[in-house]
Amino acid sequence: MGGVNEELTAWIGRGLAASVRGFMLGVAFFVSGLTLLVLWIVSLSLLPVLGVGILLLPLVTVAVRALADERRRLAGQWSGVEIPSPYKPRPSMESFGLVGAWQRCLWILGDPATWRDFLWLLCAPLTLALGILGAALVGYGVEGTLVMPALLRFIDGYHYGLGWAIDFPFEGIVAIPQGVLILALGVASAPALLRLHDRSTKQLLGPTRQAALDQRVRVLTRTRAETVDAQAAELRRIERDLHDGAQARLVALGMSLGLAEDLVTRDPAAAQKLLAEARDASDRALSELRDLVRGIHPPVLAERGLDGAVRALALTLPFPVEVDIELDGRPQAPVESAGYFAIAEALANVVKHSHATRAWVLVRHSGRILVMTVSDDGVGGADPARGTGLRGMERRLAAFDGTVAVSSPPGGPTVVIMELPCELSSPKTLPSSGTG
Repeated sequence: MGGVNEELTAWIGRGLAASVRGFMLGVAFFVSGLTLLVLWIVSLSLLPVLGVGILLLPLVTVAVRALADERRRLAGQWSGVEIPSPYKPRPSMESFGLVGAWQRCLWILGDPATWRDFLWLLCAPLTLALGILGAALVGYGVEGTLVMPALLRFIDGYHYGLGWAIDFPFEGIVAIPQGVLILALGVASAPALLRLHDRSTKQLLGPTRQAALDQRVRVLTRTRAETVDAQAAELRRIERDLHDGAQARLVALGMSLGLAEDLVTRDPAAAQKLLAEARDASDRALSELRDLVRGIHPPVLAERGLDGAVRALALTLPFPVEVDIELDGRPQAPVESAGYFAIAEALANVVKHSHATRAWVLVRHSGRILVMTVSDDGVGGADPARGTGLRGMERRLAAFDGTVAVSSPPGGPTVVIMELPCELSSPKTLPSSGTG
């Protein structure tokens, strides 16, 4: 019974909240939208007047786009309707003077999203009507359910519900069931009306198919360039490590063997010492080559998959790391490698900056998305803009359409959520979890 009451209360609360939000949205957008619409039309009409229209239009457009961005944000927050920004990126242009102002006007007028914003502003009366409808149903239901019973003795000739006049208390009591039904209709319809409005808003404020494709091309161009740069930097690192490490040791090894060859008949003891040094140098070179290979693609990742590789990595850290990985299969090798190195980078950041005593790694695959979460109990304050580690993770995952989200308030905890779109193959029979 308690659960039913809680669900009913939550349902009523959602309906009332949606009715209030819809009404406030309708009124606020009606006032601000029509004001900006008038200013936008005025600025367009003044374009032939140099120095007036070309200066006013960009200012009004900034305000219109700010209002549209806020509407997109509210649609995602209130109804879960995500509306990406459709605007074209600003091209390079003069910053000052009439030439720069005219270039900005041409950029604005050449963006189809500008005209879709104009159509959206024309819908301000519809927004107000939908907001009033939901709020009116709830308000009228509250009137018949709560207000009328308290004022029955003062009511004379009042019309409610189906429209008959209420001349005495009994007729007022009969109106109460109507108020309950109207209130229920308002509570049920307010969230639906708000979602309907948010979805219709997406048709105007969201990118068109062509705009979405253009944005996709820009994103792919940017991520490809970042990936190429990252690969070039990685190749330079490998070249530097080989040159300064294994290559130098192998050169020294060759010299030691050459000297030992000259001394083997004249001074066997010295030759034996050089051979021992050569053996140590070869061991160090082999160790450095193995470290280099692990930095490129750890053998444990190829042999045991993401689960085994992350657990092996966790054992090398100076504090306990709880690893909880539950996958029904393995991602493709490039995606698996990107996920492993992203987790490794996140844990490296924990070691370097967090002052943490514990860390947690959680990996799940849900809805064709590999979700990797790394958290710690450290001091927080991680900021992708201030360091290269998080930016490196973003670049690495962006090559596979992956994303990185960071929550790190001062004082902690820090939570890094990384998502990679992928499919799993080679299903395994048992998931695993535990502490590394």
